[in-house]
Amino acid sequence: MKYLIASAALFANLSVAAAAQTVMAPAPAAAAVAAFSIDSPIEQLVANPATKAVLEADFPGVTTHPAYEQFKAMSLKQLAPYSNGIITDEKLAKASADLAAVK
Repeated sequence: MKYLIASAALFANLSVAAAAQTVMAPAPAAAAVAAFSIDSPIEQLVANPATKAVLEADFPGVTTHPAYEQFKAMSLKQLAPYSNGIITDEKLAKASADLAAVK
């Protein structure tokens, strides 16, 4: 009998604690807008018309490259070492500035 009462009391305390956790803090008023950068996945940049235009201007043909499906989850910065010199530090700096200007 003591075990049953102790178990019921423990269960009641856990239920109150669980209920308290679900009512903790209110949701944020507005979600922060994600900034685009050379660290963003390429497929994320392609999904936005403004950043896709930056990609095409700074790296023509990147979205139509035959290996696009293989590198689309990578960022420009991650892809640079595998680009055979096509994605240079100078081009990354320009793309970084161009992407930062996108609102």
